[in-house]
Amino acid sequence: MKSSKLFIIMSAAFLITSCSPDQPTPLTVHPENPHYFLFRGNPTVFIGSTEHYGAVMNLDFDYVKYLDELAACGMNITRTFSGVYVEPQKAFGILKNTMAPAPERYIAPWARSPEPGYSNGGNRFDLNKWDEAYFTRLKDFIAEAGKRNIVVELDLFSCIYDTIQWKFSPLYYSNNINNTQIIRDWKEVLSLRHPELLAEQEKMVKKITSELKDFDNLYYEVCNEPYFGDTTALREWEEYMTSVVADAEKDFELKHLISNNVQNFKKYLPEPRKHVSIYNFHYAEPPVTIPLNYHLNLPLGDNETGFRGIEGDIYRIEAWRFMLEGGALFNHLDYSFTTDNEDGTNVVQKGEPGGGSRELRNQFKLLAGFMNSLNFISMKPVTDATVRPDVNGTSINGLEEEGKVWAFYLSTKDTVQVTSTLEVNLPAGSYDIKWLDTKNGAEKSGQHNGHNGGWLQITSPEYLRDIAVKITRKI
Repeated sequence: MKSSKLFIIMSAAFLITSCSPDQPTPLTVHPENPHYFLFRGNPTVFIGSTEHYGAVMNLDFDYVKYLDELAACGMNITRTFSGVYVEPQKAFGILKNTMAPAPERYIAPWARSPEPGYSNGGNRFDLNKWDEAYFTRLKDFIAEAGKRNIVVELDLFSCIYDTIQWKFSPLYYSNNINNTQIIRDWKEVLSLRHPELLAEQEKMVKKITSELKDFDNLYYEVCNEPYFGDTTALREWEEYMTSVVADAEKDFELKHLISNNVQNFKKYLPEPRKHVSIYNFHYAEPPVTIPLNYHLNLPLGDNETGFRGIEGDIYRIEAWRFMLEGGALFNHLDYSFTTDNEDGTNVVQKGEPGGGSRELRNQFKLLAGFMNSLNFISMKPVTDATVRPDVNGTSINGLEEEGKVWAFYLSTKDTVQVTSTLEVNLPAGSYDIKWLDTKNGAEKSGQHNGHNGGWLQITSPEYLRDIAVKITRKI
């Protein structure tokens, strides 16, 4: 793996130095520690809380108001879909779904024709003409995000999931005037089996990458959740389409990182995939996902949450555990953003697939601040040689900068105030200890002087559900 890591570092260094003075430096993996990012000259982790991915394709969504809210809460990443995939109202139990535009409020890469007949209202599409209004809106969205130092993950495609979603796509035969092949089985859409359809998908990718070639605050995810349906065909198609993105950018001065969405929950990847620099998971299992894939020596992300209830505690804990395991990117799926509430004030209803609120976003802001207080580029996940498991069942996740700083996150299933004992193997010395309440930001500081080296027991203040601590060795 040493040669693989050297190649990644050299590639990142090339990206940093090869841009002309007039070109922005692209988002890239960090040349010193490729588990993290380098963005606009700074070591970076990404923390986000994103609307349901329809910010561009839904004309009723005021994305400036939305981006203002993200910036106010310290978020630095958002996720949006290209528009080739559309959902019907109330899909997946979402009451106000931004990816389900009202009739005639849907905009896609292709222009509308003069002929009526699109299945969700308005005229059919002409796949031989691009909609310049769409690309103006897409570029403005990314530009406005960039003004706020927010990176955009643009998902080019998505798994179709069911027939009704396929029937809403501009590529569905009856939704365009181009006499495209009749493909009724949604499982056939993302495959290499239909050259005519594949050619339209390639044309869209090349058009989008050409239009967005000058943005530094952007990376591409090839496909959202390409693991429902015919998984073998999907994987072949995803590998091919990943190469299409890379090839489309090969002559660009600024090249963008490419992400693959690997799996829901967890999956082991034995080695890096060609052209892929970011490996994103959904509903990640923090104690498992990262250790399984840390050997890839590339950023690992948890870029969609949900289906675990609407309470914020669930997603706050997921975020902290993932990032304190060595994750580089966490992006919550936040249902408090709607076309009526672009400021994130919608109250998520019981029965919806996830949660979101200003309170939760401010808690993510605490996580972002905690991570940025660390020299995480010089840190690695702790092992059993550094911290002992808690006998009372408290989950402990942590990072360490060898001999200097240790950061831990403690979480418990208890619903009452508790204290925990953290047992850490520390070198001889004296230590500053700072505890952080992950819910309200309250801090409590302490010291331990004259430690002789070896295992040290540190007792936490009382806390509810979760707490973080930073241990710094005094010089």
